[in-house]
Order: sequence, then C-alpha cells, then structure tokens
Amino acid sequence: MTRMTPFSSPLLLGFDSMEKTLERIAKSGDGYPPYNIERIRGNSNDREQLRIILAVAGFSNEDLEVTTEDNQLIIRGRQADEETREYLHRGIAARQFQRIFVLADGMRVSAATLKNGLLSIDLDRPEPERLVKRINIAVED
Repeated sequence: MTRMTPFSSPLLLGFDSMEKTLERIAKSGDGYPPYNIERIRGNSNDREQLRIILAVAGFSNEDLEVTTEDNQLIIRGRQADEETREYLHRGIAARQFQRIFVLADGMRVSAATLKNGLLSIDLDRPEPERLVKRINIAVED
C-alpha cells in the first residue's frame, strides 16, 4: 500500500525535501534549552523581522556556536567539565545541546547577542523582488 502524504499531490513539484524536514522536526522532542520566538515590530515595513531567544544560563560565548547550513539555523552549546573542582553536591550538570530551526527561503541571520544568560538571534527576510518571466514556446511540426 502506498503512503499518501500532503506533498504527494501532482501539483506540488519539488517539495520532497520539505516533507523530509517536517518528518525530522516531528521526531525531535528535546525541550532543552527553552526558547521564545517573537516578531519584532520596527519602523521598516519592507521586511519581516523575528528574534529567537534561548535560555543558555551557564554557557559563555566560547561555549556557544551559531551556524547556518542550507536552510537551517543550528545552535550548539558545549560545556566542558572542570576536573579541578570537587563537588559535595552537583545539581547543575555541564550539558550539551543542539537546537535546529528550519528557515524559510530568504530568511537570514542579522545578529546574535548573549546577555544575562539569554542568547538572542535576530532574523530578517527582505521583501523579494517580484519576477515575471515569459517562457517562449517552441513550435515543432
């Protein structure tokens, strides 16, 4: 029996990668670190602006890495255990994380700042040019 998906319509051509991305997102269930996504209301109406804010208390600038790969924003945090410390009680563990956000076409990272344990990543999407292209039809007899 063939599996029917929303992207199996013959009118949706070239959306195979989007279907795989949605399946991968559905499988990821780790909620660490917690985050907010907010729309930034600015003076310019010509572009959409968003801000992702992650709670990364305990991570320094050197422990964090923000990269973009294809249409993905990848945020990694790596903390190393300090072997010189002797803990009587350890309730705060050194933790690693990787958080991936899928970006729409045209979205770009404009800034990343770390302040008071919050990592803010600003995104924007300039208004795309409207392109109309005429396709010539070849006549074969």
